[in-house]
Amino acid sequence: MAAGGKEGRAAAEPEAAVVEEPRSFKDLGVTDVLCEACDQLGWKMPTKIQVEAIPVALQGRDIIGLAETGSGKTGAFALPILQALLETPQRLFALVLTPTRELAFQISEQFEALGSSIGVHSTVIVGGIDTMSQSLALAKKPHVIIATPGRLVDHLENTKGFNLRALKFLVMDEADRILNMDFETEVDKILKVIPRDRKTFLFSATMTKKVQKLQRAALKNPVKCAVSSKYQTVEKLQQYYIFIPSKFKDSYLVYILNELAGNSFMIFCSTCNNTQRTALLLRNLGFTAIPLHGQMSQNKRLGSLNKFKAKARSILLATDVASRGLDIPHVDVVINFDIPTHSKDYIHRVGRTARAGRSGKSITFVTQYDVELFQRIEHLIGKKLPAFPMQEEEVMMLTERVAEAQRLARMELREQGEKKRSRNDDDDTEEAIGVRNKVAGGKKKKRKAF
Repeated sequence: MAAGGKEGRAAAEPEAAVVEEPRSFKDLGVTDVLCEACDQLGWKMPTKIQVEAIPVALQGRDIIGLAETGSGKTGAFALPILQALLETPQRLFALVLTPTRELAFQISEQFEALGSSIGVHSTVIVGGIDTMSQSLALAKKPHVIIATPGRLVDHLENTKGFNLRALKFLVMDEADRILNMDFETEVDKILKVIPRDRKTFLFSATMTKKVQKLQRAALKNPVKCAVSSKYQTVEKLQQYYIFIPSKFKDSYLVYILNELAGNSFMIFCSTCNNTQRTALLLRNLGFTAIPLHGQMSQNKRLGSLNKFKAKARSILLATDVASRGLDIPHVDVVINFDIPTHSKDYIHRVGRTARAGRSGKSITFVTQYDVELFQRIEHLIGKKLPAFPMQEEEVMMLTERVAEAQRLARMELREQGEKKRSRNDDDDTEEAIGVRNKVAGGKKKKRKAF
């Protein structure tokens, strides 16, 4: 990582924040107009990370925030930025970098909601959306830009007149995940073109070596605000596992959805294909299930998320694109249909339920191939999970209906694949015709010239 100077490198071990327990946002030093905005959002009391980070940020210090998912991190950086913006109004004031598109939209919603009474404008700059409309939004110079690193670098390099030379705040949210997704080069490019004289907030669930390196490059004498030093899951979360033969996974899933009917579910699968297949399977059995994965267009992804948030659908099937950051208040049950390969992802997945003091359930499917991965998860969270009570005979009674739904889902997947291929072939044909016409046109011109 480049940039940062001697001061940044010297601060290898940031000092920790020491704050007494305040009772309200006003006690933290948040101005009245923003306290009212918090109240309208239903934020009655600041969370632990907000208690630690906000007073330090209001003093103008750089921050490293270590906090688990669902801890109120967005408020911890949004409120100090909005307060600073009130004091010195300026366009292109703050940049928030996030690893995923969905998280970017969610952060933007919170900035807009908190800043609505003071006229704050934010713009989301992510992949999967037309660059021209984004260029027009950037030309209007919003106060806050929320972006994924790749698309932001595209605009910095290619959008005429756009730069971040006046930027006052940089936030890197989910920094560990930004770096795990190999955005290091992009982050490096961004650090080189923004002012060194700025405030930087780095938030991460884990302090990896890459995050430490980024901290040294990007932050000056930061204060460390840590609210959870070890991996843990929320107390009000009831965690279970079920040990099942791999070939009956679908039947067990249907059994659990029937047993816990009336709840809202997030079901995590390991691949885009399995997410799509399982969604089709459940639909064929009459469940209101929708998928969310990386091979869907951005509009479809947001559509799925909004339907689930609005409770128009009760089951959201997702890859790990949805395991972190997304705040969906009403998830009652998380099912790990495919066990996560990385134990830490388990924490983030089950963190989708039992949020903000509510209770919730998580059930992890363990097949004969997953035993070692499951033992690693138990070791990480420091507890042995109980088995979810099951009636095997009732599960076996479902196998015939499930087999028929599997057959239909496979056919639908095949049809979807063929449609996609034919669309791609059409695009290739059009491109080839375009190239041929250009070449032919060129040849005609040459003959004329001679």
